[in-house]
Amino acid sequence: MMDISFRTRQLNHLFSYDKKTEINDTKLAIIPYRFIQKKGADEISAFQRTLTTTDFCSATDDCIQENTDFSYLVFTPDGKAKRDKAIILLHGLNERTWEKYLTWAEYLVNTTGKPVILFPIAFHMNRSPEIWNNPRITLPWVKTRQKEVDDVSDSTFANVALSSRISRHPLRFYASGRESVFNLWQLVHEIKNGEHPVFKEDTSINLFAYSIGALLSQVLLLANPDQLFSHTRLFMFCGGSIFNLMNGNARDILDSEAFDSLQQYFNHDFLEKRLPPALFESDGLEKAFKSMIRPEIMQAYRESFFQSTCHRIRAISLKKDVVIPTLGVVRALGKASEKILEELDFPFAYTHQIPFPVRSKTDPGLINQAFLQIFNKAAAFL
Repeated sequence: MMDISFRTRQLNHLFSYDKKTEINDTKLAIIPYRFIQKKGADEISAFQRTLTTTDFCSATDDCIQENTDFSYLVFTPDGKAKRDKAIILLHGLNERTWEKYLTWAEYLVNTTGKPVILFPIAFHMNRSPEIWNNPRITLPWVKTRQKEVDDVSDSTFANVALSSRISRHPLRFYASGRESVFNLWQLVHEIKNGEHPVFKEDTSINLFAYSIGALLSQVLLLANPDQLFSHTRLFMFCGGSIFNLMNGNARDILDSEAFDSLQQYFNHDFLEKRLPPALFESDGLEKAFKSMIRPEIMQAYRESFFQSTCHRIRAISLKKDVVIPTLGVVRALGKASEKILEELDFPFAYTHQIPFPVRSKTDPGLINQAFLQIFNKAAAFL
């Protein structure tokens, strides 16, 4: 049986954004590909120019080159043959490293035979300046933020970049989500057109989504741009909650002030159009996102969608997850949650951010068992 802890360290050591990596013991390869943002680029950059900058980053968001021209990774069975199936794996909020996802991707490739695409959300992973993730540089930002914001809690070097940016303008959350949807739309369009070196034309594409990646996926399926996702299957792990029941206030996600600003803005200003995002087109994406904010908003539209697609969506929540609670997923899915959602619990201490605590003193056998419990279900469905 695979030892997740040992394998995580191994894969992390091999991992590279710059060159193809062959994993000799499994005949897999990790291949980086370049992505240059085109779809929706004018709309997004016009909007980004209007957002207030932060003290630590004087450039407007549209000038952050790393966000529009970056590498994403494909885990694939090694070999020349083009594939006709793919899984896109989407990560959580405020993540800067793929470390924990490498074993997830590898297991899904090995078990399903399908390549897995690790695709970064806007301004996350390698789509932001490296200094945003450098503790030596960000610690002074934390001190400044603690001086500027009364009674702020959970402000750390790990969340100060995202927290400051969200506090300055909460609409950044929607803007980067919208940008990420455009990016996935572009990627899937390129793949289905036969323009990707790994995939055949009309490749079928499914999604494995964790945490905020699940919200992104729900919006993507609801909006279904160009009908590209009409047959896509979605497996959500620790994700899928209605927005107003999520709790992103954590030392490695958002500080208290940023999280409160986010909830206040989207539950009120955004829904009630007090501060309309005038530069965004009002379209299927905006409608889909709005329906995911509060349970009673566009409830019939949202719940009937999940009812009609319940055969192609599965979700697993964890009992002790306080960031994405089971109740939030139930509220999002409505009656369809009976068919889609399963709540599990593990016999060891875990958190939303670290469901498989490979660096803890927990019995590795129990962690491996929990990992297989989740990923065998995911692989069977995807």
